[in-house]
Amino acid sequence: MRTPLFFGREPAAWLSLVAVLVKLAVAFGWNASPEVQAAVNASAAALMGILIALAVHDGLGVAIVGFSQAGLALAIGFGLDWSTERQAVVMAFVTVAVGMWDRTQVTAKIPQKQPLPLA
Repeated sequence: MRTPLFFGREPAAWLSLVAVLVKLAVAFGWNASPEVQAAVNASAAALMGILIALAVHDGLGVAIVGFSQAGLALAIGFGLDWSTERQAVVMAFVTVAVGMWDRTQVTAKIPQKQPLPLA
């Protein structure tokens, strides 16, 4: 299967552009730590994962959970002061919500067995 294209370019080219823009912003005065820069790049990669999952119609739930994790890491990098317990609860909610949505989107390849009639 061919890799989906966005705006006529490969997804890796767009991620490279984001990485260079982050470096350019830092070079011209954005005071971002290496951790924040990494979180921005990770969030961009996670967003690209969602776009690719949408384009190929496969694995969207996993891409959404990954994007949520990257977004949370980015928010913490920018100063969100959440305990690890709060982060875990939020990510558990996202995972369960995505799982519930996935359940409505998937059809089993094998039909469900019919219960035996009671005699």
